[in-house]
Amino acid sequence: MRTLVVGDIHSGVRALEQLMTKAKVTPNDHIVFLGDYVDAWSTAVETIDFLIQLESEYTCTFIRGNHDELCRAWLEDQKENPQWLAHGGMATRESYLNADRDKWDIHLKFYQNLKNYHLTNDNRLYLHAGYTNLKGVEYEYFEQSFYWDRTLWELASALDSDLTPNDPRFPKRLTHYKEVFIGHTPLSKNEFVHPQKKANVWNVDTGAAFKGGLTMLDVETKEYWQSDPVHTFYPGERGRN
Repeated sequence: MRTLVVGDIHSGVRALEQLMTKAKVTPNDHIVFLGDYVDAWSTAVETIDFLIQLESEYTCTFIRGNHDELCRAWLEDQKENPQWLAHGGMATRESYLNADRDKWDIHLKFYQNLKNYHLTNDNRLYLHAGYTNLKGVEYEYFEQSFYWDRTLWELASALDSDLTPNDPRFPKRLTHYKEVFIGHTPLSKNEFVHPQKKANVWNVDTGAAFKGGLTMLDVETKEYWQSDPVHTFYPGERGRN
């Protein structure tokens, strides 16, 4: 069984459908989605519908992203959040306002059941953004860090590549897990890019909300597949560009 990790989708369900075909995903595979399922393109409702259907046919793990949490909050009380609307929420709100209200309750359950992180028996950690506690995720003080933090990727990116985990200067945060897989911080907003590894952290957010593609990565072999640039599936839309 392959474990396939998918970066931030941002309502780009058409790109995800292409990836499922490109990677020849089967029910024997385990798909880990790193969050941010909505906010950018016009098919937010269709994206969540697709993921819910996917879970009935495949082994899936769904991680909570910050955009998912913002969307959940709006679905619960319809309170306007200017920050959310300015960063892709406008398209998501429009998508839900055009959907039957019975979808709202179904989707709310989906958002509420998302996981903050997923830690496997082979000591691989999957989460949307990061964590700040030096002892690891189980000791995190604020669960919002799991879907809002940017310092984990910043730390891994700034680390001297010659520094080994045995060096006393190596960040303790990175010593607890074999590998960490995250999204949240797009590797580029302006061009098509590939997933990147810094230290033992893999960033799989390749800018699907902007001008990049959507990425699916085999965590064992590191083979990966990418969709066409997601904006090409949505002509005439701005996404988050």
